[in-house]
Order: sequence, then C-alpha cells, then structure tokens
Amino acid sequence: MALSNSQSEENVIRKILHAIIGAPKQVKDPNIFHKMSLIPVLAWIGLGADGLSSSSYGPEEAYRALGTHTYLAVLLGLATALTVFIISYAYSRIIEHFPHGGGGYIVATHMLGEKAGVISGSALLVDYVLTITISIAACVDALFSYLPLSFHHHKVPVACFLCVVLIILNIRGVKESIVVMAPIFVVFVVTHLVMLLDGIFTHTDRFVPMADSFQAGIQQDISTIGFIGILMLFLRAYSLGGGTYTGIEAVSNGMQIMREPRVQTGKRTMVYMAGSLAFTAGVLFLCYALLDVKPVEGKTLNAVIADNLFAGWGMGKTIAFITIFSEGALLLVAAQTGFVDGPRVMANMAVDSWFPHRFAALSERLTMRNGIVLMGASAIALLIYTRGSVSALVIMYSINVFVTFSFSQLGMSRFYIRRRKEDAKWMRHLSVHLVGLALCATILVITTVEKFTEGGWMTLLITSVVIGVCYLIRNHYQTVRSGVAELDKTLLNFPTSGPPNSAPLNKKDLTAIQLVSGYSGFGVHTLLSILTTFPKIYKNIVFVSVAVVDSGSFKGAEEVSVLEQSVTRGLEKYVALARKLGLAADYRLEVGTDVVESAMNLCKTIAIEYPRSTVFTGQITFRLEKFYHRMLHNETAFAIQRRLQWDGITTVILPIRMRI
Repeated sequence: MALSNSQSEENVIRKILHAIIGAPKQVKDPNIFHKMSLIPVLAWIGLGADGLSSSSYGPEEAYRALGTHTYLAVLLGLATALTVFIISYAYSRIIEHFPHGGGGYIVATHMLGEKAGVISGSALLVDYVLTITISIAACVDALFSYLPLSFHHHKVPVACFLCVVLIILNIRGVKESIVVMAPIFVVFVVTHLVMLLDGIFTHTDRFVPMADSFQAGIQQDISTIGFIGILMLFLRAYSLGGGTYTGIEAVSNGMQIMREPRVQTGKRTMVYMAGSLAFTAGVLFLCYALLDVKPVEGKTLNAVIADNLFAGWGMGKTIAFITIFSEGALLLVAAQTGFVDGPRVMANMAVDSWFPHRFAALSERLTMRNGIVLMGASAIALLIYTRGSVSALVIMYSINVFVTFSFSQLGMSRFYIRRRKEDAKWMRHLSVHLVGLALCATILVITTVEKFTEGGWMTLLITSVVIGVCYLIRNHYQTVRSGVAELDKTLLNFPTSGPPNSAPLNKKDLTAIQLVSGYSGFGVHTLLSILTTFPKIYKNIVFVSVAVVDSGSFKGAEEVSVLEQSVTRGLEKYVALARKLGLAADYRLEVGTDVVESAMNLCKTIAIEYPRSTVFTGQITFRLEKFYHRMLHNETAFAIQRRLQWDGITTVILPIRMRI
C-alpha cells in the first residue's frame, strides 16, 4: 500500500531529524547506562573543561583589578591555587554523601530546607546559563584576538551561531558531544603546558628582579595606603577573580552521567580538575608577574603572553595562534557544562514541582531536550543583551556561583555538626567547609558590593525573578495536588459488591481502552465515568499505561526496573477493581520516554486485537482556563486523541473538573 502524502512527509522529517540529532535510543537496553556514562577522563573533559577554561578569563580579571600594584600577582596566584583545592575538596565530600548528583540544589534542599534549596537551585540555573554565555563570549574573544579590529563587530552573530551548534550537539547526547570535542581539550592542555613551562624555565633570570619589585612595592604601598589598604586591594582583586573557581561544582551536579563506581569516578574527576586548574591559574599569575604583562587592545592577556613567549620560536606566530585558538575552542567545550548540568538541575527542580514537570522528561535520545533548548535560548538572549562583553558577564557569573557555593558549604557544615556523634573525623571535615564558607561568602559580598552597579544588580534581579516564578509554579501544583488528593480520598476505597468477573476478554465484544498513569482517584474517576456515561455498553476493558522514564528515574537499570514494577502493581489494581465492577479486564504496559508515542503504539496494537474498541482518557479541566495551564500541564490526552483519530481509532476525552 502506497504511503499517503502526509505519512511520506512525516517520514522525511523524521529522517532529517535523526540525521541531525541521531536515532532514538532504547531505554530498556541493559547496557544503555554503561554506553552513556563517562569515565574520569571524559568527565574531566565534559565537566572539568568549565573549570579549566575559567583560567582564560578569571586570572585576567583579577590581575587587571590590581592596577599598578602588579607585584601582588604572585600572592594572588598562590591564594587562587589554594582556594581551588579547598573548594574542590569540599565538593568531593558532597560527592560522597550525595552520589546521585544535584550538587548545590540537593545539598541546600536536604540540609537547609526547601527555601534555601530553591534559592540555590535558581542561582545555579542562572549560573549555568551564564556558563554557556561567558564561555562562548570568551571563546569568540580569544578567536578574534588574531583578527583585525574591523572584524570585531561580527562577534555576537558568531557567538549565537556557536550556541545553536552546541544545542544540536547536546540534543544528540552528552557523551557524543564530549567525544567530538575531546581533541580540542587535548590540544589546549598540551599547548598551554608548553607555554606555561616555557614562561617559567626560560625566565628564571627574572625571579630575583621580581622579588626586589615585590619588596619595593610592599614598602611603597605601606607608606602610602598602609597594610589595611594593601589587604583591601588584594581582597578586591582576589574576589573579582572569582570567575576562576566557576565550574568546580559541575562534577557534583552531574554525577548521574558518571561511570560506576560512581563516587570513585566523580572524586577522581575532581582531582583531575582541581590539579589542572590550580596549576594553570597559579602559573599564569606567575607568568603575568615575570613578563610584566600589559593589556593590549583587542587581545586577551593570555594572547599577549603567547605572543611574547613564542616570538623567538620557529613558526612562533603559528604556535601562538594555535595556543590561543585552542583556548577559545576549549571555552566552547566549557559551555558543555551548562548544557550538561543546567538541564539536570532544572529536572531535579521539576521533579520537586519548582519547574514545569515537562522539564524532567527525556527525549528519544535520552537527553533533557526541553532544558537544553531553554538553556541555549536564554544564553543567546544574554549574549545579545551584553553584546558578548566578557567583563560584564564575569561579574554576573561570579555572583551566582558563590551564592550556590556558600549555600553548599553552609549545608555541609550543618551536616557534619549533626553527625558529630557518628563521625570521628567530623571536626576535620567541618573545618574544611567552614573555611570554604568563609572564602565563598567573602568573594560573594565583595563582588556584589563592588560590581553591583556594573551588572551585579542584573544577576540579582534575574535570579529573584526565577525564584518568584518557581514559587508561583509550586503553589499551582500544590493546589492541583490537593484537588487530586480529594479524589483519592473519595474514590480509592470505592465500595463494590458481588463476585468479580473472572471471564477472559472476548475479542468480539465492545472494548474500552483506558489510559492511566498510576493507580489514583483520577484513574478511578475516569473508569466510573466510562461506566456511567456508557452504561452496560462495554464488556471488556484494557488498561494501558506507559512507565515514563524521566530524569528522576533514569539513574540506572535498577531504577527503571523498580519503576516498571510500580506501574505494573497499579495496573493490577485497576484490573481487580474493573472485574469487581463486572467487566472482563486486562492491562498493557510499555516502558518509554515519550508518553504520546508509546501510548499510541499500544492503543493501535490493542485496536487490532480488539476491533470493536474505543480509547478513553481523562483530562484535568479548570473552571477558568489560564494561559499558563498548558505550560504546566501536558496536553497528552489531546495529542493522543489527534494521532489516534487520524488513524481511524475513536478516542474520547472525559473531563476531570478542578475547582481552582
């Protein structure tokens, strides 16, 4: 039979989509988690690249903040490296106690309460949008360092294009996108290792003059601004370089994608990231001081260093270009962190009803497509708003990072205080988190006060709006949940009389196919509506349910199996109730990520088996339809009805009234 025009067009569109984002993955494949999980090296590339790439802009911002007091750069480098290790160790403890990921949001929620959790989660979401934005903006800055100034007005369009490319790559899958970008990471590590070692070992003669300059600078500043003035200057530069530490939390947030044993993989990834970032940032400060680097218009400080160091090499300009090009390219890899962890935080918040539930859904590629697209679109909007200014974005970025850092350290401090009787080493662990809290809170306060009028207010405003929206969403879901609870209270213990119908289903009888999503008053209400609206019409009923694998259950094969068993138990309860009501009953189940597609396929199969069948499903109906109802509540019933009726299968939607 020839395909209709619409079917042919649909097949063509599906082939194009599969070519761009890849073919569907099988959620019931027992090896799917192993295939999609990351070993430490790949996790270092995918998640650690954010931390390592921050050395491209964090140290530069701190060094510029020193002004003419550049003799402090060496101390700044030591303080930066030490801070990296302290925060990394603190997050290693978080990995141990929260191995399923979620990082700052989960820690704040469990240790400090829901209010702290939604603040931390909202800050983290805005932070990950800024991770994407600043990484791409800094990438473009690095790449345009070797182009004439007349080309620089193309920066924003190029940045937006790169963001679209990353959206497509991440919809294909996390591991796929990381493997594609792994060579970039390797080139960055090799070229920057060569550059930094060259900066140290070929300029050993400058160590003594640098020490003399340090001594002279200290003496002069003590006589002019005093010790307190020097300390405040140092703290200001240290805090404004807070962008250096961004990305350290990424591993704890993305634990779901780690290869088993998950905790060991996560902690090893943290070691790789902390070591590489501390070395790179610390030695960069040393090179700034040794070479007495001065800003050059249109170039990053790292580009200035590369030009100076490789000037005497054969093909020096080419090597310098490759070094800075790899830096820009690594920043593109670093944007991955926002696409990897941002949707996961969003999904965790969606599971807790702070975000629309659809953001917890997985696509056919088992990626959180809705979250990826939202993160990417928000990043593009920020790129356009800030015109790709790294200086403006660093300020916005650092504030939210340290909001989450501070909540995480405070939460873990409370955790170890509570466990002081069970954990013999609680004081040692507590001291690390208290030091981390002090450092993070200091950076947060100074950055916010210092840069409030230069863009800090925008970060706080955006984050406050996100928090407010989260509360509105949560309140709506709680109101709906209370209405559903009334149905459960009324109908779950529905009384029945008479012996159950034990007869098998007769394929010649009229059959009702009821879509259900778990044993609840909602489903029982729909069943009773079928019986009262069409009394004594249907002799058979087949309950259909899809065990939806979302980000909350997609953590391992065991979790998927538990989900399937739970849905099966609910279906068995429906069958038992229907038989007590005099119907011949059975059920069908499928595990999948797309409710519409899976339910439609099941219904079509059943309709072939039972030709005289009608599909029934319930749909929440509000007295006054609001614009946000469709966003917060899926349109599954209507989508299934449209698809099935096109295939000639009668589908009836029965209303479930909500008086809100």
